[in-house]
Amino acid sequence: METSAGADRTALVVMVDAYNEEDVEGEKRVVMRFHPALAPLKAAVFPLVNKDGMPELARRIFDDLRKSHNAFYDDGGSIGRRYRRQDEAGTPFGITIDGQSTQDGTVTVRDRDTLKQERVAADRLAGYLTGKLQG
Repeated sequence: METSAGADRTALVVMVDAYNEEDVEGEKRVVMRFHPALAPLKAAVFPLVNKDGMPELARRIFDDLRKSHNAFYDDGGSIGRRYRRQDEAGTPFGITIDGQSTQDGTVTVRDRDTLKQERVAADRLAGYLTGKLQG
């Protein structure tokens, strides 16, 4: 019997436990379901398209968000591919800036595990995520 328990073994157990594969609309989806408190990245910010003021607003939201949370900015490829990349990285929340965001200051927050989307005021986003990460 080996009684040692180091950081390597703990990290491996967490990663193996988090790894999931599932079928979504006929496509294999790989997801690292880290508990939100353990996820290396807490949120990813995506402008829906790279025009119409969305990238500038997304960058401002990202800059504000990363003051309180470890966040990632991604504007490459389709929104679906960006979501999938973050699912594979284990990021619990995807934040999309779209046309409605530029009009009313709300963003879409997508939950990695449930795939549910919710509109949240951009100026309340950091508090919203803090509540979700603690709960």
